[in-house]
Amino acid sequence: MGLLHDAVIFLVAAVIAVVLFKRTGLGSVLGYLVAGVAIGPAGFGFVGDVDSVMRFSELGVVLLLFIIGLELQPSRLWQLRGHVFGLGGAQVALTTVLLATGAAAFGLGPVPALVTGFALSLSSTALAVQVLAEKNQLTSQHGRIAFGILLFQDLAAIPFLALLPLLGTHAAPAAEGGFGLGLLKVLATFATMVVASRVVLRPVLKQIAALHSQELFTAFALLVVTGTAVIMESIGLSATLGAFSAGVLLADSEYRHELEADIEPFKGLLLGLFFMAVGMSVKLSLVKAQPLLVVGLVVGLLLVKSAVLFGIGTLRAGSRLGALRLAVSISQGGEFAFVVFGLATSTAALTPEVSQLLVLVVGLSLAVTPVAFTLFEKFLAPRLSPKSVEKAFDALSGEGEIPVVIAGFGRVGQVVGRVLTARRIPFTALDASSAHVDFVRRFGNKVFYGDASRIELLEAAGAARARLLVLAIDDVEKSVQVAKAAQKHFPQLTIIARARNRQHAYELLALGVTHLMRETFASSLEMTGEVLAALGMPTSEVARTLSTFRAHDEQLLMESFQHRSDLKTLQERAVQSRLDLEKLFEADAQRPPT
Repeated sequence: MGLLHDAVIFLVAAVIAVVLFKRTGLGSVLGYLVAGVAIGPAGFGFVGDVDSVMRFSELGVVLLLFIIGLELQPSRLWQLRGHVFGLGGAQVALTTVLLATGAAAFGLGPVPALVTGFALSLSSTALAVQVLAEKNQLTSQHGRIAFGILLFQDLAAIPFLALLPLLGTHAAPAAEGGFGLGLLKVLATFATMVVASRVVLRPVLKQIAALHSQELFTAFALLVVTGTAVIMESIGLSATLGAFSAGVLLADSEYRHELEADIEPFKGLLLGLFFMAVGMSVKLSLVKAQPLLVVGLVVGLLLVKSAVLFGIGTLRAGSRLGALRLAVSISQGGEFAFVVFGLATSTAALTPEVSQLLVLVVGLSLAVTPVAFTLFEKFLAPRLSPKSVEKAFDALSGEGEIPVVIAGFGRVGQVVGRVLTARRIPFTALDASSAHVDFVRRFGNKVFYGDASRIELLEAAGAARARLLVLAIDDVEKSVQVAKAAQKHFPQLTIIARARNRQHAYELLALGVTHLMRETFASSLEMTGEVLAALGMPTSEVARTLSTFRAHDEQLLMESFQHRSDLKTLQERAVQSRLDLEKLFEADAQRPPT
């Protein structure tokens, strides 16, 4: 009952707080943080075991890094190398030096100052990505720069955590050759992951997908993430780096979108729990005891990081507005700081008193960021963005988006995809048959496995930002399901649908889908033209005959649509249609030649 009792408390607090904060425009992250403060030891004390909640909720950060890895194909990582290693390296180095200098001025020794400066230079990937995504700024110029910097921070934290035990007074002397052995272990682990992803993981995913068991596929997806994280932790590395690496290795697989759709709900819930755990860990008693010191440290942290980020953004974001958005979005402390402070305390690189104060500062900076970002967007951003700048920003934020989603990559979908590829128009193709996906990918087609009627999968495939949905699914029932889902959740999409027969066309028309291509109609007309030509009919007359028939049949389709459930009326109209068509051709034959 204890676990169930706590679960109810967390869910009630989350629902109430997030609804209130979303309605007031402050965002869900701040709602989770405030909910955590309210139910934690500093609030009503409904839940007291903060450490256990924090350890479990860190799985949300692991899942977030896995999904980020799925989005980051190796080719894209290479394209972002300037943002990741150039800007990210500059931000971490400059911020660490400035904050370490400030920590030394407060009386900390060289090692505690270095640990403090580096830990506070890190930002919250979970919070920043969430905030930028809620404001639809993740694909903007400053959003891409923020993502590159956050990625470098996550990568830089790994070697620092490995070296941290050597800096503390409780650290055991390193064994001869220990560093070299550890490096070889890390390299061997990554090499094994690369081989395993190709030789083991993808074939297993293929076999599981062939069973068409959604629950089994979801369970295996979670196993991949958690298993990789556990393996990385067992060799002394970060679980988040393991999850991120697993995502990158699967980023170019045909199961990328299905994996993302399956993981997304768990990621959202556990990230919310993580932010609530952060709120629970805030020791408000320190604020009461030393309010000026705490407030000063939080403001100082935000100002120093914002100054560095604004300088970077001014050089690379393309506008002052973009630079300010970059500064506001990732100037807070990060979740990795809690890990650094915990390990630094256990090795006596930091005293418990200093560590608790820094944890409070980071927690409060996390709480301040959503409020600051919302206020900035509401009051300052409109004044700082003239019409011309805003237009340039809108154009830039759409850069790199996929305009077309193809649902069903069989005979029809492949033809559409081949033409789009030849014209260099990007698209995302989805197909529910893992065997078919595997087959068509052998011929260079880029298609992903998944059931396109699932909202999460369409979302992961970019339907919210696409312009067209090519509905080329062979199964009539599934085709109608996808059309319903797309129209309900992605109303901006123009649906161009393949209809297998007239009944299928009627069902799509009933949903408001007007761009219909009947599967064999055009090819049947083309064959009919060949027949007429072989019988000696002149080319101009063949063309006129086919044009007349096409127009008449399309009109009949629309007129019969309202009687689609009345078989007797449909039969009567079919007979009358044949008579009308004969009269049309007779009248056409009596016209004088032009």
